[in-house]
Amino acid sequence: MDRSSANERSLSCHLALAACRDGHGNSHLINELMRTVYLAWYLQRAGYGNRPAEQFKIAEYAVENTLALAYETGGWRLDPEVLDDFETLLALYDAQLAAAPLHEVLDAEQQLRHFLTGKADSPIPPSS
Repeated sequence: MDRSSANERSLSCHLALAACRDGHGNSHLINELMRTVYLAWYLQRAGYGNRPAEQFKIAEYAVENTLALAYETGGWRLDPEVLDDFETLLALYDAQLAAAPLHEVLDAEQQLRHFLTGKADSPIPPSS
């Protein structure tokens, strides 16, 4: 992946997190964060990273809770207790984009599309 494309993807993710941290999020930005979590998971499974699955699950649950709260209140703010987990996963994703060849990133995107068209609740296994 060329540096410019990786930087653009990274910036988009970091801006989404900043907006959702400050209560200025929306459904598009929350979905961008969830997409990033899942892509980072798939890239880690391909050998690019070693974060515990629990950290991915925390981020996934935080997005689900934010969506539920937004539905009830109209607010789009991530729980401050999970911001460190998101920041760690975004740093991982940045490193993955810098290290993984384009075909691995495209494969992760294909896996995400496959998951989104399926019936599974999550691509990340439940925590033990």
